Amino acid sequence: MSLSAAVSGFVVFLLSVSVIQGQDDWGVTYSSTEICAFKGSTVNMSCTYRYPSTVQRVENRFWFRTVQNENYVDLKNEPGYSGRVQYDCINKDCSLRITDLRESDSAEYKFRFITNQPGGRYIGSPGVTLRVTDPDLQAQVSRSSHSSWRDLKCHSSCRLPDRSSYIWYRNGQKIPSQTSSTYSNYFNYADSFSCAVEGHEDFPSPPVCVEYKTCNRVIYTDRSICASKGSSVDISCTYSSYYTIRSKFWFSPERSHQWQSPSQPEDLSDSQFAGRVQVLESERGRSTLRITDLTESDSAQYHFTFTTGSFEWRSSLPGTTLTVTALQVQVTRITVHQSDTEAELKCHSSCSPAARLSYVWFKNRQKVTGVETSSFKGRVYPGDIISCALKGHENYGSPPVYGPRLPSVSVSPSAEIVEGSSVTLTCSSDANPGANYTWYKENEDSPKASGQIFTITDIRAEHSGNYSCEVQNRRGRNKTSVHLTVLAVNSTKIMNIIRLTLVVFMLIPLLLLSLWMRKKKTLSSTTEPQEPVEMMELDSRPEYEDVSDFTAAQTEDTEQQEDML
Repeated sequence: MSLSAAVSGFVVFLLSVSVIQGQDDWGVTYSSTEICAFKGSTVNMSCTYRYPSTVQRVENRFWFRTVQNENYVDLKNEPGYSGRVQYDCINKDCSLRITDLRESDSAEYKFRFITNQPGGRYIGSPGVTLRVTDPDLQAQVSRSSHSSWRDLKCHSSCRLPDRSSYIWYRNGQKIPSQTSSTYSNYFNYADSFSCAVEGHEDFPSPPVCVEYKTCNRVIYTDRSICASKGSSVDISCTYSSYYTIRSKFWFSPERSHQWQSPSQPEDLSDSQFAGRVQVLESERGRSTLRITDLTESDSAQYHFTFTTGSFEWRSSLPGTTLTVTALQVQVTRITVHQSDTEAELKCHSSCSPAARLSYVWFKNRQKVTGVETSSFKGRVYPGDIISCALKGHENYGSPPVYGPRLPSVSVSPSAEIVEGSSVTLTCSSDANPGANYTWYKENEDSPKASGQIFTITDIRAEHSGNYSCEVQNRRGRNKTSVHLTVLAVNSTKIMNIIRLTLVVFMLIPLLLLSLWMRKKKTLSSTTEPQEPVEMMELDSRPEYEDVSDFTAAQTEDTEQQEDML
């Protein structure tokens, strides 16, 4: 279970005191002035504000923690709070909800409201001080009159809700049916105990010995570690036993081939990590697991175990959780000019580096010389692509960032545009994390519309002209134009007449050509000579001996036909 899922909805409050700050009829009342909350949990702050009856309306209201150049930065617009901040304002009550709390969220939060009255601005000060911490639990042991009886109590530096449920561990194994903040029982002199708050199992207290300083226990140096992809990480623990330790190794239940069989954990040195894993024993009782060339699939929980002749530390107690994240290029400052952009970029990871690291910057896939810090300053032109990586781990670079590409504009319908119809212009551009679209018409200063789609209904001839789509984000801007020609109704009729005339003129030559071809064919058929077969028939008559006889006979036949007529 992830930490964010495990602690969803868990809120911790400390010192709920109503405080009113203000003069005359202006003021803010905070329900709490100090709040202590666990990392990964959710916190709620609330206030009630007031203003004179002469004020007609409140134009803006927000929570803030930072002031830059005398400007109050809305918490929703602060880097790192995106998606984690929610306001809930009803009438004159306004609450702030922050989820997935981090140690960096520890700060003083204030509420500000602005009215329509000149000078009608007010800040509730002092605000609410939030302290975000690990549960920071301690299992406290106290003796009783009986020699082997012990009373245990789970203590937190933050005040916990009265109905909180607890989890107890004995020698790393969970004790069933124990949900109270206290636990009493008979114990063995080699036992160790630990406790956790339900929903925060990833942050148990360090195991404590009930009798001597030496007992069976494992204490991890860090409960959670975040590292960048391609880097290296050291995961350490201290361990001890009342008996002689015979074997020990590191394992990961999630990454073991046999993770479904907890009784057979896999030594990471003998697993798929071979070649990237090293176990260091710098001093007695301390072990360090070093993993190099980290990948995102290395994100898992890592445990240490040991065995003696009669005891085996098999931990259901959480180990060290490793999270591996990829680098990201973050824009910290930018100034957009007509032809280029002056930018300040940061090679960012959600993990804080454990040591000073060297970076490599790439511009259009070419290494930028002379820059090895996490920051990059320079001019960026349209089409430029920027990325970063850790030095020596260039194959694990960040995803590239770039300004908006040259947009393309499509017109629907694509046929001629007639008065009274509806026309839709659509603008598209490849823009990296997102872009704003604005439409302009030439010779007009004010924008016509915003968004990727611009629709003109009941279009008229005066709407004809050049329209441009400008796409812009914090990394640059680009623009493309399209020309619209709107035909008036009369113009449409004229165009139809012209089309008909052209069609007629094109058909006349075709008709004449067709007639000429038919006439030629007819003439050819009437002037065609007799077939040679007729001559053969004449030649075959036996009664004529020569040509003169044939001619005389033909003449005689003709005279007989005339007499009959």
